[in-house]
Amino acid sequence: MKAHGAQTRASGDPYFAHPIEVAGILTELKLDSTSIATALLHDTVEDTGTTVEQIGTLFGEETARLVDGVTKLSRLELQSDQAHQAENLRKFLLALSEDIRVLLVKLADRLHNMRTLHYVPDEQKRQRIAKETMEIYAPLAERIGLQAFKAELEDLAFKELNPNGFHTMETRLKALRDQAGGMVERVTESLTATLRKQRLRATVAGREKRPYSIWEKMQRKKLAFEQLTDIVGFRVVTESEEDCYRALGIVHRAYPMVPGRFKDYISTPKPNGYRSLHTAVIGPEQRRIEIQIRTRDMHEEAEYGVAAHWLFKQGGDVRDVRQQRWLRPLLEILDKASGPEELLEHAKLEMFKDEVFCFSPRGALISLPRGATPVDFAYAVHTDVGDTTVGAKVNGRMVPLWTQLENGDQVEILRSRVPQPQPAWERFVVTGKARTCIRRFTRLKEREQFIALGRAVAEKLCREAGADYSEALLEGALSRLKQRSVSDLLAALGRGDLTSGEVADTLFPARSLQGIARRALSVARGRRGTKAGDRGIPVRGLIPGMAVHLAECCNPLPGERIVGIVTTGKGVTIHTIDCDTLESFGDTPERWLDLAWEGDAEEKGIHVGRLNLVVANETGSLSKLTTAIAQNNGNISNLKITNRSLDFFEMLVDIEVKDARHLGNIMAALRAVTTVSSVERERARH
Repeated sequence: MKAHGAQTRASGDPYFAHPIEVAGILTELKLDSTSIATALLHDTVEDTGTTVEQIGTLFGEETARLVDGVTKLSRLELQSDQAHQAENLRKFLLALSEDIRVLLVKLADRLHNMRTLHYVPDEQKRQRIAKETMEIYAPLAERIGLQAFKAELEDLAFKELNPNGFHTMETRLKALRDQAGGMVERVTESLTATLRKQRLRATVAGREKRPYSIWEKMQRKKLAFEQLTDIVGFRVVTESEEDCYRALGIVHRAYPMVPGRFKDYISTPKPNGYRSLHTAVIGPEQRRIEIQIRTRDMHEEAEYGVAAHWLFKQGGDVRDVRQQRWLRPLLEILDKASGPEELLEHAKLEMFKDEVFCFSPRGALISLPRGATPVDFAYAVHTDVGDTTVGAKVNGRMVPLWTQLENGDQVEILRSRVPQPQPAWERFVVTGKARTCIRRFTRLKEREQFIALGRAVAEKLCREAGADYSEALLEGALSRLKQRSVSDLLAALGRGDLTSGEVADTLFPARSLQGIARRALSVARGRRGTKAGDRGIPVRGLIPGMAVHLAECCNPLPGERIVGIVTTGKGVTIHTIDCDTLESFGDTPERWLDLAWEGDAEEKGIHVGRLNLVVANETGSLSKLTTAIAQNNGNISNLKITNRSLDFFEMLVDIEVKDARHLGNIMAALRAVTTVSSVERERARH
């Protein structure tokens, strides 16, 4: 009160009324005295002249640390400045990872601010506060099991963001109550009598769902209000876990169960520790009702989450919360995210998703967002497992890596020895951790490839200039090329941000840029008579979507003569030396690179050759075609009919092969098939 002095709230009340209300909310959670003191003091450092040191002197170092933590999180604002918002979220997650009480104080602070939000005169400010409450604070409250906080925060935010929707839900609920005429009380009495008849001691209570909860379900499932059958739910609170299952049996014997609506969160708790049995039955008065069955301890934890946990009641270390299952993925995202947009995108995604529960072959339980795939599962187990994933078995059967997992699936991850996540995985993974790890690996691998490619280009420039390549030579050119290190210079050269001509002019100013470029072009053009690998930059193992790309116009294969075209920011695209597309680059010789396949390129992966076939329209002709390909160890990865007539089909066939010779053997075999009229390599058509 002394620190806040004459400060007032938007409501006109003295400012110190707010921290007192926040402390009152936390006393309802029965938190420790340090948390209550932090609640009382949480705005003093930010809004008054008080320092953290003064707090420490007067109230102890632990209280000072918590107040400092809450102060740093005081403005988690949703604004156009993504970097600012992400930085606040980063501080938030780090602080609460050290002591969960920081989050509890912050949630109580937000709850009271939302209860008094209508006093704020600025509509835009009210909307912003309500939006960040819905997007960040309510999901965080749910993650630590504070269902009561979550529900009230959502309703208060909903009332501000969509007042018409909120009042519609309230009106419909009131009409339903009037129409039912004491139905909740009658069903409660009937359930209580049914349990008492079997000599089971339990407390039964009925409750309506909250306005936002109903609205959200209507939007998600595209249902009308009249189609909802679970607006009213009932809770059975028993003395023991054994009684929970006894009560379930009694209810199912007394009333028909609704198939597919039973969930056992006691044997398989939610990530936030929530435990309960859920079922739906056609109950008294032939009404479909939802019932939750739990013990008193489970009910307390369901309502108050970590605040009801033993660590507050039995003196556990409240700072050791890094093992919270819901928090670990957020901290890993924090560690690996490349920028603010990625951090915000994945942190929100991680907090919002519904869960599915899957098992490892050894029975370990892994919780994942709805829609998760085996790749998400692998990264949830460990980053190294995700990075080395090559396949997956679900319930003992091989499945594609993009398969969506279901509750109860047993997932076995097949691994390689070498980490190699595929950039394409990012299109189907749903967890923030998986997406962040894939992007991080791609960035690192891409940079490695750009550096290797840049080094090969620099070595070639030195060779043509009659000089020995050395990093010392490149270091002398760093300032002129505006690069911080040799690695940055090589990466920029490989990526195409620096052209070979610019580097050659800087390293060897006495030599002509055009002379070097034309010689590079003539070498590339003149390689028709040379063996692949005699000269030029070697092309190593390719990872699609990274530094080196195979041109789709000519689909080059190991063994064929190739040339590279540098595209700024994307790296090098490989074409066959006779590709028609190269004509369009005739005026930019500085973009050409002399390339060669590595000697063992065919052992380093599968390549795709595309054939244009004309096949007779006869019974069994497609079977003969596929048999010829299979007998020559080819695998069809795609087949598309491009033209058809009464007698013939024209089709494009993509075949996985080792190299150009392998594809040539398949083409020869296809020409021997009686129903195949012609076989040609598919080239881009102009």
